[in-house]
Amino acid sequence: MSTTATADTSISTEALKRRTFAIISHPDAGKTTLTEKLLLYGGAIHEAGSVRARKASHHAASDWMAIEKERGISVTSSVMRFEKDGIKYNLLDTPGHKDFSEDTLRTLVAADSGLMVIDVAKGVEEQTEKLFEVCKLREVPVITFVNKCDRPGMEPLEVLSNIENKLGIEAVPASWPMGYGQKFQGIYDVQAKKVHVYEKADHGAKKAITELVSPEEALDRSNLSNLEKEAFLEELMLIDDMYEGMDQDLYNGGKVTPVFFGSALNNFGLDVFLHYFHRLAPPPQGYEYSKGEKRGLEDEFSGFIFKMQANMNPGHRDCAAFIRIASGKFVRGQDVVVAHTGKKLKLATPHTLMGDDRQLLEEAYPGDIVSIFNPGDFRIGTTVYAKNPVQFDIIPLFTPEHFQKVATKDPFKRKQLREGLQQLSEEGVVHVFEVPNGVGNELLLGTVGVLQFEVVEHRMREEYNVDLVKTPVAYHCARWLPNERPDIISKLESAYSTHVTKDMEENPIVLFDSMYALQQAEEKVGAQHLFKFKQG
Repeated sequence: MSTTATADTSISTEALKRRTFAIISHPDAGKTTLTEKLLLYGGAIHEAGSVRARKASHHAASDWMAIEKERGISVTSSVMRFEKDGIKYNLLDTPGHKDFSEDTLRTLVAADSGLMVIDVAKGVEEQTEKLFEVCKLREVPVITFVNKCDRPGMEPLEVLSNIENKLGIEAVPASWPMGYGQKFQGIYDVQAKKVHVYEKADHGAKKAITELVSPEEALDRSNLSNLEKEAFLEELMLIDDMYEGMDQDLYNGGKVTPVFFGSALNNFGLDVFLHYFHRLAPPPQGYEYSKGEKRGLEDEFSGFIFKMQANMNPGHRDCAAFIRIASGKFVRGQDVVVAHTGKKLKLATPHTLMGDDRQLLEEAYPGDIVSIFNPGDFRIGTTVYAKNPVQFDIIPLFTPEHFQKVATKDPFKRKQLREGLQQLSEEGVVHVFEVPNGVGNELLLGTVGVLQFEVVEHRMREEYNVDLVKTPVAYHCARWLPNERPDIISKLESAYSTHVTKDMEENPIVLFDSMYALQQAEEKVGAQHLFKFKQG
């Protein structure tokens, strides 16, 4: 066998051991808690810093930014890695808050599957629907974890119905709760046909103590009433062959979701979930590039940057770029070409991450997420490759919905203002524009959600020592414009209640004062030239 063939086999073998997935949910469904518990069960951490203990000495491993620890919410996507039973998991913890959905949408591009977390009391909520739509567009498989089953909520069959009605996809039970609310005592494994009976351990900080028994024995030990026992057995008969009969093609296309039940806080149901998760979550797939063809996993090294994060260590003015490896083997010291500039670089200090804790990485394969120092050549969506040029145009620019003019209180800090906002813009935290017909000491910020302005203000103050003066601006809406069409830009510049400007990457955008102005522009230049989102 040739060296190349051996290398190809090695790359394919390693790729098959990877599972790269993003966790999506509505705020407060318990997503960050579940993330921590997966790390606990995967052996990456030995004690979980409970969400309820955030204000004390522990914080969630995935919430590392000061503002996250203060507020108890995730505002940026975290990238973590753990290994269990020979499978290497790359876990992308995403912001649940709707104002940070742009970061989540970009992260979903780097994931091969989605783990959807649902609160048993609330069912599918607005933010979950929004994020599920992105999974649907990308046709990635979605696995569902119904959380908080130890609290009062909907009955299991009602939860399945809620998922199907809200998301328009078939929900197939893969596990089933025995009792719920205060009487929640175990999880039935649909395939093994056994019940995992649990005892709480250290308030959820350690793995739950579990015993595996038959449904009949589990019911004998339980404190359920006879009526509840009969109902449980009837439900088991009803769902008995649903999981085995699940259509694999429909699942792979994101049209069917296997559903697991449990309580992340008390670690109930996590062992059953993880046992099947590595079989359900697909290994890395090839990515399409600009020619509409797929880059094979065994091709030369290539990857794309889906996230950037500045100042993960406030003691150092640094910026980390997160690369999703699309093909080939990556090694420390890898020579690469930056696709959009042709510049050659050596990636000398790649890291893998656990929140803000870095570990040096010697090699990585398709599906892996690598953090590298940004020398100033990268931005969101940048493609890098070793040989065989490729360009992945898969991360779109999302249209901002809220705008604010900002200046600095201290006129001597204008340079820091621009530099700080430039870095936050490259990370994808905020869109930064020149103010249309404005003066030089102001910049225009655009965000998908209002809370992003608070993050910008917080980080500019904490990391760049710049206090912002903010002025809200009430634009009705915005649309991106094609880069190579000066005729369209010229027509819109002279239009009524319409303002054209550019972001820091020279991407033109048009801002409208009213719906009428938008309608006039659509008539003048054609709606097909006004983009709600634009490929990078």
